[in-house]
Amino acid sequence: MSKPAADPPDNGEEIYDILLVDDQPIIAEAIKRMLVTEPDMRFHYCQASDRALQLAHEIQPTVILQDLVMPDTDGMQLLAAYRNDAALSEVPVVILSTKEDPHDKSAAFAAGASDYLVKIPDRIELIARIRAHSRSYLSQKQRDELLQEIKIVHEQLKAVYAQLHQSHQELEKLSCMDGLTGISNRRHFDTYFSQEWLRALREKISTSLILVDIDYFKLYNDHYGHQAGDLCLQAIAQALADTLQRPGDLAARYGGEEFVVLLPYTDAKGAENIAKQLLDTVKKLAVAHAQSPIDAHVTISLGVATLTPDSSVAPSDLVQIADTALYQAKEQGRNRYVLADISLLPKAPRPKAKVKTRKPR
Repeated sequence: MSKPAADPPDNGEEIYDILLVDDQPIIAEAIKRMLVTEPDMRFHYCQASDRALQLAHEIQPTVILQDLVMPDTDGMQLLAAYRNDAALSEVPVVILSTKEDPHDKSAAFAAGASDYLVKIPDRIELIARIRAHSRSYLSQKQRDELLQEIKIVHEQLKAVYAQLHQSHQELEKLSCMDGLTGISNRRHFDTYFSQEWLRALREKISTSLILVDIDYFKLYNDHYGHQAGDLCLQAIAQALADTLQRPGDLAARYGGEEFVVLLPYTDAKGAENIAKQLLDTVKKLAVAHAQSPIDAHVTISLGVATLTPDSSVAPSDLVQIADTALYQAKEQGRNRYVLADISLLPKAPRPKAKVKTRKPR
């Protein structure tokens, strides 16, 4: 049976639930009378040992007073059962025994008992120990609950951070992407080109760049419409990107119908091979172009340039000679590539020689 010792206080103080498990009603009555005047304590009694666990689950005691010797169950067995139960494993258990035996005490503490009293204990001592164990248990329980809440919040923050990180990466990706064609935009190309140029400068390796222009694209737009023109740009852009096999290579929209392909760690021969592949890939698309003066399908012209960076040249020089080569490809009839002439590089200005003049006599 379970009975409260007194009405609980209404001043916000903690309530301590004490469960006594003892087969002797006379012991239960004596302990109940000790606690009945304490407004912060509720007394619960279990005479049958086989109901102790069930009742403990129901009332969630702050302290269990456990008889050591019972007819059907050894008190040590019940103590072990409490400690093996996840919901009760931390509840303080005070062993009550008729004798103060050092061996029993040692065994009880080894099994997980929180305290050991000889019954019937002194009232003042019993109340003091119940309060001490209850307060300690409730404080620990609150700490555990707080830590669990902190852990949950931490996991939620981790999930939010991961989502924000993913969103940031997606935004970064979008900021680097051309909205129409889906490949890199001019901004990303400029940043990436600067990084790769510095790397090539440090390692003294060749870097190649190909400027690509769609032949007679204005005529295509005028004839098929801007929507078809957008689809054409998308198809060409994807074809250029798909042709590149190495992770470090980059295809980007340079502006309008012009694209750029950056090939780090690539010499002139390698760049020429890529240019041939780009021409062939676009040819295989077979995008009809009824207004083209040179072919029935959309074609491209390419300017190919290769440099090994040093202190005498800048990234803009590579772009400039590739642009000159592209212009030559157009002048020669389009639908082709032209390799840039390195001699077209602007010469670094030499310091002027000092001219000695004689003073008039």
